Amino acid sequence: MLFYKKIITYLRISRPVNALITFLVISVACIISIYGDYSVLKIILAGLSGALTASAGNVINDYFDIEIDKVNRPHRVLPKGELTLKEALNFYIFLTGIALLFSVFISLLALLEVFFAAALLFLYSYRIKRIPLLGNFVVAFLTGFAFIYGGIAVNNVEAAMIPALFAFLINFIREIVKDMEDIEGDKQQGINSYPAVHGFKKAKTLIVFITIVLIILTVFPFIQELYKIEYFLVVMIFVNPLLVYIIKSLFDDDSNKNLNKLSNLLKLNMVIGLTAIFLGK
Repeated sequence: MLFYKKIITYLRISRPVNALITFLVISVACIISIYGDYSVLKIILAGLSGALTASAGNVINDYFDIEIDKVNRPHRVLPKGELTLKEALNFYIFLTGIALLFSVFISLLALLEVFFAAALLFLYSYRIKRIPLLGNFVVAFLTGFAFIYGGIAVNNVEAAMIPALFAFLINFIREIVKDMEDIEGDKQQGINSYPAVHGFKKAKTLIVFITIVLIILTVFPFIQELYKIEYFLVVMIFVNPLLVYIIKSLFDDDSNKNLNKLSNLLKLNMVIGLTAIFLGK
Protein backbone atom coordinates (compact mmCIF):
# COMPACT_ATOMS: atom_id res chain seq x y z
CA MET A 1 0.00 0.00 0.00
CA LEU A 2 2.83 2.42 0.85
CA PHE A 3 4.51 1.64 -2.49
CA TYR A 4 1.22 2.30 -4.30
CA LYS A 5 0.83 5.66 -2.52
CA LYS A 6 4.41 6.59 -3.45
CA ILE A 7 3.73 5.87 -7.13
CA ILE A 8 0.60 8.02 -6.99
CA THR A 9 2.63 10.81 -5.39
CA TYR A 10 5.21 10.70 -8.19
CA LEU A 11 2.40 10.79 -10.73
CA ARG A 12 0.84 13.82 -9.05
CA ILE A 13 4.03 15.88 -9.08
CA SER A 14 4.59 15.01 -12.75
CA ARG A 15 1.10 16.37 -13.66
CA PRO A 16 -0.13 13.44 -15.83
CA VAL A 17 -2.92 15.53 -17.39
CA ASN A 18 -0.40 18.08 -18.64
CA ALA A 19 1.84 15.25 -19.86
CA LEU A 20 -1.10 13.72 -21.73
CA ILE A 21 -1.88 17.07 -23.34
CA THR A 22 1.77 17.37 -24.41
CA PHE A 23 1.64 13.85 -25.86
CA LEU A 24 -1.53 14.73 -27.78
CA VAL A 25 -0.09 18.06 -28.97
CA ILE A 26 3.00 16.39 -30.40
CA SER A 27 1.02 13.48 -31.85
CA VAL A 28 -1.39 15.86 -33.59
CA ALA A 29 1.57 17.96 -34.73
CA CYS A 30 3.05 14.83 -36.30
CA ILE A 31 -0.23 13.86 -37.95
CA ILE A 32 -0.91 17.29 -39.46
CA SER A 33 2.70 17.51 -40.63
CA ILE A 34 2.86 14.10 -42.35
CA TYR A 35 3.94 14.28 -45.97
CA GLY A 36 5.25 11.16 -47.70
CA ASP A 37 6.92 8.38 -45.75
CA TYR A 38 6.79 8.44 -41.96
CA SER A 39 7.37 6.16 -38.97
CA VAL A 40 4.60 5.43 -36.48
CA LEU A 41 7.24 4.43 -33.95
CA LYS A 42 8.93 7.83 -34.26
CA ILE A 43 5.59 9.58 -33.73
CA ILE A 44 5.02 7.58 -30.53
CA LEU A 45 8.58 8.23 -29.34
CA ALA A 46 8.18 11.95 -30.06
CA GLY A 47 4.97 12.06 -28.03
CA LEU A 48 6.48 10.13 -25.13
CA SER A 49 9.75 12.09 -25.05
CA GLY A 50 7.84 15.37 -25.16
CA ALA A 51 5.47 14.26 -22.38
CA LEU A 52 8.39 13.14 -20.21
CA THR A 53 10.20 16.44 -20.79
CA ALA A 54 7.07 18.35 -19.77
CA SER A 55 6.69 16.18 -16.66
CA ALA A 56 10.33 16.76 -15.75
CA GLY A 57 9.73 20.48 -16.16
CA ASN A 58 6.81 20.31 -13.75
CA VAL A 59 8.91 18.48 -11.18
CA ILE A 60 11.85 20.89 -11.29
CA ASN A 61 9.43 23.83 -11.21
CA ASP A 62 7.89 22.49 -7.99
CA TYR A 63 11.40 21.87 -6.65
CA PHE A 64 12.36 25.54 -6.99
CA ASP A 65 8.87 26.80 -6.07
CA ILE A 66 8.43 24.97 -2.77
CA GLU A 67 8.37 28.16 -0.66
CA ILE A 68 5.96 29.91 -3.02
CA ASP A 69 3.68 26.87 -3.16
CA LYS A 70 3.45 26.84 0.63
CA VAL A 71 1.43 30.04 0.10
CA ASN A 72 -0.17 29.57 -3.33
CA ARG A 73 -0.67 25.80 -3.53
CA PRO A 74 -0.11 24.18 -0.11
CA HIS A 75 -1.93 21.03 -1.29
CA ARG A 76 0.90 20.11 -3.68
CA VAL A 77 3.25 17.20 -3.07
CA LEU A 78 6.38 19.03 -1.86
CA PRO A 79 4.73 21.58 0.50
CA LYS A 80 2.84 18.70 2.12
CA GLY A 81 6.08 16.75 2.58
CA GLU A 82 4.89 13.75 0.57
CA LEU A 83 8.22 13.75 -1.29
CA THR A 84 11.58 15.09 -0.17
CA LEU A 85 13.47 17.60 -2.31
CA LYS A 86 16.11 14.94 -3.02
CA GLU A 87 13.45 12.50 -4.23
CA ALA A 88 11.96 15.17 -6.48
CA LEU A 89 15.36 16.06 -7.95
CA ASN A 90 16.18 12.40 -8.63
CA PHE A 91 12.81 11.95 -10.30
CA TYR A 92 13.48 15.01 -12.49
CA ILE A 93 16.84 13.56 -13.60
CA PHE A 94 15.21 10.20 -14.33
CA LEU A 95 12.42 11.70 -16.46
CA THR A 96 14.83 13.93 -18.40
CA GLY A 97 17.19 11.02 -19.05
CA ILE A 98 14.42 8.80 -20.44
CA ALA A 99 13.15 11.66 -22.64
CA LEU A 100 16.63 12.18 -24.10
CA LEU A 101 17.01 8.43 -24.65
CA PHE A 102 13.73 8.20 -26.57
CA SER A 103 14.64 11.19 -28.76
CA VAL A 104 17.89 9.49 -29.84
CA PHE A 105 15.82 6.98 -31.81
CA ILE A 106 14.06 9.76 -33.74
CA SER A 107 16.95 11.85 -35.06
CA LEU A 108 19.89 13.96 -33.99
CA LEU A 109 17.79 17.09 -34.49
CA ALA A 110 15.11 15.65 -32.21
CA LEU A 111 17.72 14.93 -29.53
CA LEU A 112 19.00 18.51 -29.76
CA GLU A 113 15.46 19.90 -29.46
CA VAL A 114 14.67 17.82 -26.37
CA PHE A 115 17.97 18.86 -24.79
CA PHE A 116 17.23 22.52 -25.60
CA ALA A 117 13.68 22.28 -24.22
CA ALA A 118 14.87 20.55 -21.03
CA ALA A 119 17.59 23.15 -20.48
CA LEU A 120 15.15 26.00 -21.11
CA LEU A 121 12.64 24.50 -18.66
CA PHE A 122 15.35 24.25 -16.01
CA LEU A 123 16.46 27.86 -16.55
CA TYR A 124 12.83 28.96 -16.52
CA SER A 125 12.22 27.36 -13.14
CA TYR A 126 15.52 28.54 -11.70
CA ARG A 127 15.53 32.18 -12.88
CA ILE A 128 13.60 33.20 -16.00
CA LYS A 129 10.12 32.89 -14.50
CA ARG A 130 10.92 35.75 -12.14
CA ILE A 131 11.37 38.18 -15.06
CA PRO A 132 8.04 39.87 -15.99
CA LEU A 133 6.57 38.53 -19.26
CA LEU A 134 9.80 36.74 -20.26
CA GLY A 135 8.85 33.75 -18.14
CA ASN A 136 5.36 33.75 -19.65
CA PHE A 137 6.90 34.00 -23.12
CA VAL A 138 9.20 31.02 -22.50
CA VAL A 139 6.39 28.72 -21.35
CA ALA A 140 4.21 29.72 -24.30
CA PHE A 141 7.17 29.34 -26.65
CA LEU A 142 7.84 25.81 -25.41
CA THR A 143 4.20 24.89 -26.00
CA GLY A 144 4.47 26.07 -29.59
CA PHE A 145 7.86 24.37 -29.82
CA ALA A 146 6.11 21.06 -29.17
CA PHE A 147 4.44 21.40 -32.56
CA ILE A 148 7.79 22.05 -34.20
CA TYR A 149 9.06 18.88 -32.52
CA GLY A 150 6.19 16.95 -34.08
CA GLY A 151 7.13 18.34 -37.48
CA ILE A 152 10.73 17.25 -36.94
CA ALA A 153 9.60 13.71 -36.10
CA VAL A 154 7.96 13.35 -39.54
CA ASN A 155 10.46 15.52 -41.43
CA ASN A 156 8.01 18.33 -42.26
CA VAL A 157 8.48 21.29 -39.92
CA GLU A 158 6.77 23.80 -42.22
CA ALA A 159 3.32 22.23 -41.73
CA ALA A 160 3.62 22.63 -37.96
CA MET A 161 4.28 26.38 -38.00
CA ILE A 162 0.66 27.64 -37.92
CA PRO A 163 -0.54 25.42 -35.04
CA ALA A 164 2.70 26.28 -33.22
CA LEU A 165 1.84 29.97 -33.47
CA PHE A 166 -1.74 29.39 -32.25
CA ALA A 167 -0.50 27.28 -29.32
CA PHE A 168 2.02 29.96 -28.40
CA LEU A 169 -0.63 32.71 -28.30
CA ILE A 170 -3.28 30.83 -26.31
CA ASN A 171 -0.70 29.70 -23.76
CA PHE A 172 0.73 33.21 -23.50
CA ILE A 173 -2.77 34.30 -22.45
CA ARG A 174 -3.04 31.44 -19.97
CA GLU A 175 0.32 32.20 -18.39
CA ILE A 176 -0.72 35.80 -17.66
CA VAL A 177 -4.02 34.60 -16.17
CA LYS A 178 -2.10 32.18 -13.94
CA ASP A 179 0.17 35.03 -12.80
CA MET A 180 -2.92 37.01 -11.84
CA GLU A 181 -4.12 34.03 -9.80
CA ASP A 182 -0.74 33.70 -8.05
CA ILE A 183 -0.18 37.40 -7.39
CA GLU A 184 -0.32 37.29 -3.56
CA GLY A 185 2.17 34.49 -3.20
CA ASP A 186 4.42 36.03 -5.86
CA LYS A 187 4.47 39.36 -4.02
CA GLN A 188 5.38 37.65 -0.74
CA GLN A 189 8.27 35.87 -2.46
CA GLY A 190 9.41 38.98 -4.32
CA ILE A 191 8.58 37.59 -7.78
CA ASN A 192 7.97 40.42 -10.20
CA SER A 193 5.28 38.95 -12.45
CA TYR A 194 3.62 41.25 -14.96
CA PRO A 195 0.37 41.60 -12.94
CA ALA A 196 2.37 42.21 -9.74
CA VAL A 197 4.43 44.97 -11.36
CA HIS A 198 1.84 46.62 -13.61
CA GLY A 199 -1.47 45.67 -11.98
CA PHE A 200 -4.54 43.76 -13.10
CA LYS A 201 -5.80 46.50 -15.43
CA LYS A 202 -2.74 46.40 -17.69
CA ALA A 203 -2.61 42.61 -17.48
CA LYS A 204 -6.21 42.40 -18.67
CA THR A 205 -5.50 44.87 -21.48
CA LEU A 206 -2.57 42.73 -22.66
CA ILE A 207 -4.73 39.61 -22.52
CA VAL A 208 -7.42 41.31 -24.63
CA PHE A 209 -4.82 42.38 -27.22
CA ILE A 210 -3.32 38.89 -27.54
CA THR A 211 -6.81 37.34 -27.71
CA ILE A 212 -7.89 39.66 -30.53
CA VAL A 213 -4.74 38.79 -32.48
CA LEU A 214 -5.40 35.08 -31.90
CA ILE A 215 -9.04 35.26 -33.01
CA ILE A 216 -8.08 37.12 -36.20
CA LEU A 217 -5.33 34.62 -37.00
CA THR A 218 -7.64 31.61 -36.59
CA VAL A 219 -9.51 32.62 -39.75
CA PHE A 220 -6.51 32.74 -42.10
CA PRO A 221 -5.73 28.99 -42.43
CA PHE A 222 -9.26 28.44 -43.75
CA ILE A 223 -9.16 31.46 -46.09
CA GLN A 224 -5.80 30.28 -47.42
CA GLU A 225 -7.29 26.76 -47.85
CA LEU A 226 -4.70 25.21 -45.57
CA TYR A 227 -7.45 23.56 -43.50
CA LYS A 228 -10.91 22.37 -44.50
CA ILE A 229 -14.40 23.49 -43.42
CA GLU A 230 -14.36 21.19 -40.38
CA TYR A 231 -11.57 23.29 -38.88
CA PHE A 232 -13.43 26.53 -39.53
CA LEU A 233 -16.68 25.26 -37.99
CA VAL A 234 -15.06 24.03 -34.77
CA VAL A 235 -13.06 27.25 -34.41
CA MET A 236 -16.04 29.53 -35.02
CA ILE A 237 -18.55 27.53 -32.97
CA PHE A 238 -16.37 26.55 -30.01
CA VAL A 239 -12.84 28.03 -29.87
CA ASN A 240 -13.45 31.71 -30.57
CA PRO A 241 -16.73 32.03 -28.61
CA LEU A 242 -14.98 30.46 -25.63
CA LEU A 243 -12.17 33.01 -25.95
CA VAL A 244 -14.74 35.82 -25.95
CA TYR A 245 -16.43 34.31 -22.88
CA ILE A 246 -13.08 34.11 -21.09
CA ILE A 247 -12.41 37.81 -21.73
CA LYS A 248 -15.88 38.80 -20.49
CA SER A 249 -15.56 36.63 -17.40
CA LEU A 250 -12.09 38.02 -16.68
CA PHE A 251 -13.46 41.57 -16.52
CA ASP A 252 -16.56 40.52 -14.55
CA ASP A 253 -14.73 38.57 -11.87
CA ASP A 254 -10.99 38.53 -11.17
CA SER A 255 -11.20 36.47 -7.99
CA ASN A 256 -8.74 33.61 -7.57
CA LYS A 257 -11.51 31.05 -7.97
CA ASN A 258 -12.60 32.47 -11.31
CA LEU A 259 -9.04 32.96 -12.54
CA ASN A 260 -8.36 29.30 -11.85
CA LYS A 261 -11.48 28.37 -13.79
CA LEU A 262 -10.43 30.55 -16.74
CA SER A 263 -6.96 29.01 -16.72
CA ASN A 264 -8.53 25.55 -17.01
CA LEU A 265 -10.88 26.75 -19.75
CA LEU A 266 -7.92 28.01 -21.75
CA LYS A 267 -6.30 24.60 -21.40
CA LEU A 268 -9.54 23.01 -22.59
CA ASN A 269 -9.75 25.44 -25.48
CA MET A 270 -6.32 24.38 -26.66
CA VAL A 271 -7.52 20.78 -26.78
CA ILE A 272 -10.58 21.89 -28.77
CA GLY A 273 -8.28 23.81 -31.11
CA LEU A 274 -6.18 20.69 -31.64
CA THR A 275 -9.37 18.82 -32.50
CA ALA A 276 -10.24 21.51 -35.05
CA ILE A 277 -6.83 21.20 -36.70
CA PHE A 278 -7.05 17.40 -36.72
CA LEU A 279 -10.52 17.40 -38.28
CA GLY A 280 -9.62 20.08 -40.79
CA LYS A 281 -6.40 18.55 -42.04
